[in-house]
Amino acid sequence: MPAVVLGLLSALVYGSADFVGGVAARRIGALRVTAVGAVSGLALLVLSLPLVGGAWTPAALGWGALSGVIGSVAVFLLYACLAIGPMSILSPLTALMSAIVPMAWGLLGGDRFGAIGYVAIGMALVAVVLVGFVPEKGAVRPTARALLMAVGAGAMIGVFLVLLDQTPEDSGVVPLIANRAVNGAVMWTLVGVLVLRARRRVDGHPPHLEPRGTGIAAAGGALDVSANVLILLGLRLGDLTTMSVLVALYPAGTILLAAIVLRERVAPVQWVGLVLAVAAAALLSLT
Repeated sequence: MPAVVLGLLSALVYGSADFVGGVAARRIGALRVTAVGAVSGLALLVLSLPLVGGAWTPAALGWGALSGVIGSVAVFLLYACLAIGPMSILSPLTALMSAIVPMAWGLLGGDRFGAIGYVAIGMALVAVVLVGFVPEKGAVRPTARALLMAVGAGAMIGVFLVLLDQTPEDSGVVPLIANRAVNGAVMWTLVGVLVLRARRRVDGHPPHLEPRGTGIAAAGGALDVSANVLILLGLRLGDLTTMSVLVALYPAGTILLAAIVLRERVAPVQWVGLVLAVAAAALLSLT
């Protein structure tokens, strides 16, 4: 039961982080949002270390650093495929793949459920697709390139969860500190490359980080790392299969915040997905 609650909470916080990051991206761009979020997330983890603790072992640092590299690839592929579109197909495909990869790994690794558990997992996978569906007028078929990117992004997110599951029980937030440090190094390197290119093109003056957008991005990074902490706790208390399907419901947090803050309409198919997700979580709590 605690792992199921943590899984749902992590999905809602992840979705909230996506919403806040999306707002910030309109001001300073997606790449800069990711880079700023990596710094704010790292700062939050370092501040929490005296309270949470964690053993600084090669395994904790190694798995954490590797997850940081994988996470950077996942973010790049995600933004790239969504930029191509259509989002109505690519977004749920990415979410579905992010659940299937770690779920398959967990089942192969020995995760087992009763009949109700497998029904609940099936319901959750359907809910992932319905919740992640983004209605678009005149949406066209995605290109093969966009589909491959979406599958790759979802697979990398799934691998990220698998890597977190490999971290030692006594490592606390140390793997996440390594993750954010590597992720931040990668993203700020990319930002630096873009700034150098901009200097050559725009009268020698690179674009600046707009203060309000930077602050929103920092908040998004804090939410994102909070979701990672919840996932790590859930993996410690539960199993990879359950956590993976629940975390993949992260679009729920995004659409709920968009409905509350921006007054955006939630599509009927998404409401069906939300109800199905709650029902699946309730069944999983019984297994």
